[in-house]
Amino acid sequence: MDEGRHDRDAARAQAVPPEAGVTTGALARRLGVSPTTLRSWDRRYGLGPAQRSAGHHRRWSAEDIAVVEEMCRLTTTGLPPAEAALLAGKRLATEPAALPLQRTAPAAPAPRATLERQCRGISRAATRLDAPTVQNLLTDAVAQHGLVTAWQDVMAPVLHAVGRKWEEAGDKYVEVEHLLSWHVSRTLHRAADPVESTLELPPLVLACVPAEQHVLALEALSTGLSQLGVPQRMFGAAVPVEAVSAAVRRTGPRVVVLWAQARSTASLPLARHLAETRWGVRGARGKPSVMLAGPGWAGRGVRGALHPATLPQALDLIERHYPEVSRAPGPA
Repeated sequence: MDEGRHDRDAARAQAVPPEAGVTTGALARRLGVSPTTLRSWDRRYGLGPAQRSAGHHRRWSAEDIAVVEEMCRLTTTGLPPAEAALLAGKRLATEPAALPLQRTAPAAPAPRATLERQCRGISRAATRLDAPTVQNLLTDAVAQHGLVTAWQDVMAPVLHAVGRKWEEAGDKYVEVEHLLSWHVSRTLHRAADPVESTLELPPLVLACVPAEQHVLALEALSTGLSQLGVPQRMFGAAVPVEAVSAAVRRTGPRVVVLWAQARSTASLPLARHLAETRWGVRGARGKPSVMLAGPGWAGRGVRGALHPATLPQALDLIERHYPEVSRAPGPA
């Protein structure tokens, strides 16, 4: 150990009372790593606690914890441990300002290696139940790539991978999937950033078919519509037939989006019923266009229904039904 670090550690040890700090076991549980890993980082890279209590037990101060949290975050992004340790050791006292969320995808496509590295990082953090890192990585993905790319090439692949791991391992990873899903939903809500418009337009209706609990893809579409400024009413998962019908009659939407993740939940009678729904006074009645979204509708159709295969296709089809939005002036 060099003299500079020895002096620095001595000063830190004097500043922390013996009863203060977190034990290695408690910190390991908090970070989702093993105590052996923390000891290895201390031995190899000097990322250990300065304070030792009676009996030579390690006590991690807030400053110590901040450094190893940064180490965890950096290794999660794919950096080699030695490089991550070097950067973590230079960690600033204050966190950098969060990147602004980007409404549209960047002009140049993201390198496949970058996307795959981000997917691995999020998956590893979720497996450790490291919620702060999961949230930061998801937010960074939207800020870096825009909503569409972040959803299609980062969020959805990670969700699918975790779902497959859960199926293969029984219920072992159910807590991982739930934590990841919640943070994906939170990220999508934060990215919505609706465009203000003074246009009086009929809102679009978004709903999952009855018995369909998978709603994240519909939330991604809702976020994209918010960024475009398309008015909407989101009804979420497993919406009863009567509720969807009532919402359509009451709001008079130009488009009704029905999401079905599984073929077993896709309801053709419901889709046909909505396609035939009318509202308004006699002689000026309107009816919606029905969009059947999700893999559950594959190979199944309703006359005149829209069938987008991807998020960009869905946004494009809906925007054509709301031409006023694309013509509306942007914010001053």
